[in-house]
Amino acid sequence: MSVSAPLERQPQPVSNEFPAKEWAMVGSPEEHGLSTDVRENVGAMLDALPTTSFMVVAGGRTLYSYGDVSEVSYLASTRKSILSMLFGSAVAEGKIDLDLTMADLNIDEDHGLLPIEKTATLRDLLISSSGVYHRPGSPGSNMKNIPERGSKKPGDHFHYNNWDFNVLGAAFEQLTGRSVFTAFKEDFAGPMGMQDFDPSRQRMMGYEGASRYLAYHFFLSARDMARVGLTMVRNGRWRDEQIVPASWVAESTRIHVPAGKMNESEKSRIAGYSYLWWIPVVTKDTPEWEGACVAAGHFGQFILCLPALDMVFVNRRSIPDDLAIARNDGSFKEELSSVTMENFLCVADQFIAAKLRAR
Repeated sequence: MSVSAPLERQPQPVSNEFPAKEWAMVGSPEEHGLSTDVRENVGAMLDALPTTSFMVVAGGRTLYSYGDVSEVSYLASTRKSILSMLFGSAVAEGKIDLDLTMADLNIDEDHGLLPIEKTATLRDLLISSSGVYHRPGSPGSNMKNIPERGSKKPGDHFHYNNWDFNVLGAAFEQLTGRSVFTAFKEDFAGPMGMQDFDPSRQRMMGYEGASRYLAYHFFLSARDMARVGLTMVRNGRWRDEQIVPASWVAESTRIHVPAGKMNESEKSRIAGYSYLWWIPVVTKDTPEWEGACVAAGHFGQFILCLPALDMVFVNRRSIPDDLAIARNDGSFKEELSSVTMENFLCVADQFIAAKLRAR
């Protein structure tokens, strides 16, 4: 259940504070409502989940941490929201035109895309509505009620398919002349001062022979994911540098596919899908959720950006590298215990409710 707040409450003024080499701790946690009772309640909730680390940022400082927030592990589909952020500057600089089609980009498969599939645009792919139902090169797609090839017009039907997301990575590299990982290192990891980023850990992964387009997978720590989230909360800014255009932050986090059209990918408390971000429900009683967005990855990799309260929440369910690689090449097919979106948001609710009570 969402936390309620009176309508007259105004958004929290945004701090100008950003972490330096290390994250600073909030000086007075009680000003954010973080009492002993709240800590104990949250600790018990996290202990009951397979969460390996959890971090809360308020005003650019660490409010709360659980587990080893320096541990680096597989992000799964959280990678997609990061790619959305990388698209921002490339679009603003004219390097990427979202109306380019698969035909324009010479995107094809070994056995060929259909003529209608080649009319899909990058914009269609960003909202997972390409109308291309070719087998993807990596796991994690919605495998229920997959439409027949050529049965849907691009842009008309949402189906969560990794083919779209993987091709977006290939298109980014083709149009910008940089790999996704190089762009991340130069545009984000460096300027944000990430503490645990290791370029050698980032890798392409996927099935043999399924598709020409594999998945670009990130391996990051919770505290470096929090830096990504803080950038979004601060409207694309990191200190004095606008590393994601503010206009892109707005466009990429407004609802493009409402929940009612998300088919089997509907999620509790999610109002819709944007450009590779999940957008939470906002009601007249929950204005603190205005502008919020969530990056979500399999097993429980989450970033919640809550700009109205200047807060970031990160959850990690660590997956060893060998299992992440095996899952993506198809040799490991078991399902491990996971943290759901609902689990994650329920923990975040405790901090949000405490902060609102303290105001």
